[in-house]
Amino acid sequence: MIKIINIENAAKEDILTRDIKLESGVEAIVADIIKNVKDNGDNALKEYALKFDGAEIENLRVTQAEIDAAYESEDKALIETLEIAKNNIERFHRNQLRSGFEIDNGDGSVSGQKITPIEKAGLYVPGGTASYPSTVLMNAVPAKIAGVKEIVMVTPPDKHGNIPSAILCAAKIAGVDTIIKTGGAQAVAALAYGTESVPKVDKVVGPGNVFVATAKRMLYGLVDIDMIAGPSEILVLADGTCNPVYVAADLLSQAEHDKLASAVLVTDSEKLAYAVSEELERQIPLLPREEIARTSIDTNGKIIIAKNLEQGIEIANEIAPEHLEVCVDDPFALLDKIKNAGSIFLGKNTPEALGDYLAGTNHTLPTSGTARFSSPLSVDDFVKKSQYIYYTKEALEKVKDNIVLFANREGLHAHGKSAAIRFEK
Repeated sequence: MIKIINIENAAKEDILTRDIKLESGVEAIVADIIKNVKDNGDNALKEYALKFDGAEIENLRVTQAEIDAAYESEDKALIETLEIAKNNIERFHRNQLRSGFEIDNGDGSVSGQKITPIEKAGLYVPGGTASYPSTVLMNAVPAKIAGVKEIVMVTPPDKHGNIPSAILCAAKIAGVDTIIKTGGAQAVAALAYGTESVPKVDKVVGPGNVFVATAKRMLYGLVDIDMIAGPSEILVLADGTCNPVYVAADLLSQAEHDKLASAVLVTDSEKLAYAVSEELERQIPLLPREEIARTSIDTNGKIIIAKNLEQGIEIANEIAPEHLEVCVDDPFALLDKIKNAGSIFLGKNTPEALGDYLAGTNHTLPTSGTARFSSPLSVDDFVKKSQYIYYTKEALEKVKDNIVLFANREGLHAHGKSAAIRFEK
């Protein structure tokens, strides 16, 4: 059963604790996998496909025939839904596009910034306990909008060596260029180093399990990454007018992700707190992923009773959740007070699932409190900025003495000399 905490009797650590116990020895396992992939390329990927997925893979690359067959066989209603989602994601993310700038200082000097898309992006799409076509859209569409030339998607195969048709359809709709049948830490290593079948990329994005996250962290520097994603989180901020049936359902929408997921309700109503607790007990046994949701709620779930909504917002800002639902009648009145959250869902009719699938906002979000300093995946993740300057000889002459002064004070005399030498006779 979910823990109920009254803020008046709670220590700060009771509020902030994320009770996540990671498996020991993960780094050593991942280091061995990375080395094997670096040394043995495709052979290592096929070895791990057999070991972890039970699949004998002859050709790691998904063929166009496989993609077309999946598209033709898939439920047309799903195809239509994927198209709707893609269009919404495009519309939202196109607003994130920006151009560079240039400043003419009027004295013979110019400075500016140019925006350039990265050349190749690697997209990790999880498999295992669930299939996530939404992840394909959320990661590939912003990359396309940014102008990335090649998107390489990696995703684990089933025991027959196949990729779920929904994943292939989403990839086709989103414009993914290459799809590779490999998952886990080995997939991240393949994207970072390149193999016979896997192009080396500039950045790896997308969520995964602890092995995937560890590989991304260990390979950062050789390749860029979006973030180190932890388990899914939701915080529902609700007043006493909310329907406990809806609130419980929203909490479970994240609890069913993974046993380490965190579902938290913060409310100013003791009555709602206990009603939601009861409703969770009614709804959990009805879920196909009951065991996962049960473990998540019992281990990491919390209901926090605050004195008022103002204190509730303070608690939410302290926790800095991945998903924050603001379930009140006038949520826009509270929006400016919310400082730390990955994605904010306003009102009583905006469940978190809207953001996961259809609204167009991105669902690749900062977790584990990192919303205090990081942001959702966006077009910005797929571009880089270069700055430039131009000075005429006359413009340089006006500032050369300042350069020399700065350089000499720092003990870097050759710096100053490189400016002054142009005016020596």
